[in-house]
Amino acid sequence: MLLMLWNSILLAIREIRRNLLRSSLTSLGIVIGVSAVITMVTIGNGATKKVKDEIENLGANMLIIRPGQRPRHFGVRETAKPFKLRDAEAIKREISGIEAVAPTAATVIQAIYGNKNWSTTVTGSTNGFLDVTDWKIEMGRRFLPSELRSGVSVCILGHTVYKKLFGDEDPIGKRIRLKRLSFKVIGVLKEKGQSSFGADRDDFILIPIKTFQRRISGNTDVTNIYVSVKGGYSIDKVIQDIKLLMRERRHIRPDEEDDFYILDMREIMRILSSTTKVLTSFLGAIATVSLVVGGIGIMNIMLVSVTERTKEIGIRMAIGALQRDVLLQFLIEAIILSSFGGIIGIILATIVSIFLCESLLVPFVLDVKIIILAFGFSIAVGVIFGFFPARKAANMNPIDALRHE
Repeated sequence: MLLMLWNSILLAIREIRRNLLRSSLTSLGIVIGVSAVITMVTIGNGATKKVKDEIENLGANMLIIRPGQRPRHFGVRETAKPFKLRDAEAIKREISGIEAVAPTAATVIQAIYGNKNWSTTVTGSTNGFLDVTDWKIEMGRRFLPSELRSGVSVCILGHTVYKKLFGDEDPIGKRIRLKRLSFKVIGVLKEKGQSSFGADRDDFILIPIKTFQRRISGNTDVTNIYVSVKGGYSIDKVIQDIKLLMRERRHIRPDEEDDFYILDMREIMRILSSTTKVLTSFLGAIATVSLVVGGIGIMNIMLVSVTERTKEIGIRMAIGALQRDVLLQFLIEAIILSSFGGIIGIILATIVSIFLCESLLVPFVLDVKIIILAFGFSIAVGVIFGFFPARKAANMNPIDALRHE
């Protein structure tokens, strides 16, 4: 049995080498199919990992409390009265398991230094903002407690603003203008780069929230409250405690809906990850169609090969070859063609995936399981689409085959 199998493999390889160009073109469909499936899934996995890394970089244990109700009806949401600083202080004081709290308010302002200017977001907050978002200081320092209490005009620059206004110049101690107000630069944040949605996370200026309220917004409103939960504490329990506290402070009756909502970064991670996984599966399924098309190509060429080699088949059967011998020979030929295409497709997919991942700035995450699955599918395509031509050859009448011209 093994000898018969080995002879069938040798005959198949000899026939493939005899028509090398045609065999290579036949395998091209499998090459494209396998490489497309692996490339699409690899890029999708890289995008999913990038989303997870960015959420974890922001803080997987971070909560964002916002006034109003969750966006609904194509992004429209009901508004509600804003928070106050004392709400953030109450959360920090009364909720157990809180690592840091950061009340924030923001607006877009033109920042000016010398003859350079840059339109950016100015965010009023506390040092808690740096703790919650895990943002490190690259140059300079944080706000002093006295600066936060008195609301003096000092600022910490995001890395993009620093480069746009100062280039390579040391900004510490220099003064910039926001509107007509002069602010002293006391620090520069480390660069975090773009988010998955293309937003520049380093394009902002941080100032004390009391300074923002007194000198820029002219009110005591707080737009968002950022909260980080200590490790080992139940985030769901903290969310529930915050809801009860805020309902009490905002005088919401038991029969009324919340006029605020809490964004859980874990929930955002799950939503974004599931979205990218669905898109990856969808793209992989589309790419699989290429494998089917490649299989049809193999069947077409094998049928042509059977027709061309009719007399050869008749001679083999006349000198004693069984139907199963002929069936096995043509089936192995189809499997070798699809396997060869699968191997080349894997190599091509790896090269293309590395290049595309670098171009799209996503991590290269090669899934061994999808490689095995794609290669196995390519072999299955060879078996399925090679069986009909092989069966046709095996069922030939030797006398009719010998008469064929």
